[in-house]
Parts: sequence; C-alpha cells; structure tokens
Amino acid sequence: MTIDDYSVIVGSIGVALLLLAFTLNRWKILLQDTKIYNLLNIIGAGLACSASVLIGFIPFVVLEGFWGIAATIGLIQLMKRRSSD
Repeated sequence: MTIDDYSVIVGSIGVALLLLAFTLNRWKILLQDTKIYNLLNIIGAGLACSASVLIGFIPFVVLEGFWGIAATIGLIQLMKRRSSD
C-alpha cells in the first residue's frame, strides 16, 4: 500500500464520520450538544486533517485542524456544563 492509498483510506473514513455527524444532526437524530456528535467531529476532522497533511494540501489541514479544535472545545464545554448540573 502506498502513502497515497493510505491517505485516501484515512481521509475517506474521516470525511464519512463528519458527514455521518452532519446528516444525523440534520435529521434531528443526533443533537449538537451530545458527546457522540462532538466525538464524531473530533475523530473525523483528525483523520481528514491527517490525510491532508499526507498529501500536502494545506488549506484542508487548516480547515480540518480548526474543525477538530472547535469540536474539542465544544466537547470540553459540554462536559463542564454537565459536571456543574
């Protein structure tokens, strides 16, 4: 398996997780303020960002890196809210 094959597989899994979170949220099956929604975004963005690094596509590294950071902040805020309830 070449690095290109690996990046396609990793990127595809990452994007699939992001799309799954988005679709389930749009269908109101999975709400934004849930742990699983944020985890799907963190893992998906992390994988997509990693694949973007492997292929050297900096705009997506920035996009997916920011997406992952935003989802991580959202998860931390969610956990803080839940612990203070």
